[in-house]
Amino acid sequence: MYDVIIVGAGTAGLSSAIYVLRLGKRVLLLERNYYGGQIINATEIENYPAIRRISGYDFAKALYEQVIALGADIEYERVVSIENGRYEKTVITEKNSYKCRSVIIASGLKKRKLGIENEERFTGKGISYCAVCDGAFYKGKTVAVAGGGNTALMDALLLSDYCSRVYIIHRRKEFRGEKLLAEKLSRRENISYMLNCTITALNGSERLESVSVTSNDSRIQNNIELSGLFVAVGQIPDNESFSGLLELDENGYIISDNCSTSAEGIFSAGDCRRKDIRQLATAVSDGAVAGIKACEYINRKE
Repeated sequence: MYDVIIVGAGTAGLSSAIYVLRLGKRVLLLERNYYGGQIINATEIENYPAIRRISGYDFAKALYEQVIALGADIEYERVVSIENGRYEKTVITEKNSYKCRSVIIASGLKKRKLGIENEERFTGKGISYCAVCDGAFYKGKTVAVAGGGNTALMDALLLSDYCSRVYIIHRRKEFRGEKLLAEKLSRRENISYMLNCTITALNGSERLESVSVTSNDSRIQNNIELSGLFVAVGQIPDNESFSGLLELDENGYIISDNCSTSAEGIFSAGDCRRKDIRQLATAVSDGAVAGIKACEYINRKE
């Protein structure tokens, strides 16, 4: 029997664990992929208070090591459901089931796909959703990045260090990402912009060989020959396993009041819950709030 089970070992989940452990409770983290969450793929973090610059990997590693040193258990299993009993909760994974007194859901987000023909076919064969993971494989080649937010801009900067030419394809006329990142991009000579454009076809035989890009205004279509396409068109909440248990909004985010959900004794933290701002600092803040609230809930029940 654990005091608190935390679903997700990203920034919010790991931050929750710190607060729960320091309040003397026993913690189990359940993570389907790898610790650190989305931030682990960030090449540089420059907007976290008191840390001028750090890689996402180093930030996540330090946070993880802090949690493990405090005594948390962690299992790499995908959670498929939660049973919310009156006196205890049961968290069911693909392999096991675990009992606890309170649950914190910090399931985060998953990559949004383009949703066009051949995307699944070419995934891993020219299409990637992680420039940090796969960028080095395209050294000296032509690639494109789909998207206009911070992730897309950071991906393009990273890829411009490896690749001979990087196209940025964005459906809007302006980037949604930070101005500072856009200014850095403008100083790279091997980056080309295709704004107000949409990828309408993925072409190739065994691997991706080109993309068809259509102007949103003129409807003129161009074919760009390339070796790789890095998709960074946003993310969606990873909450399907909890749809019958918790109240979700129309976009699948957990509806929560200051990290408290519609189910007693179950809390949410980080990007998986409905909120206005999703940043590294707010993930840590959510983790602290959810961790303390989970402990307060347990103490009230004793």
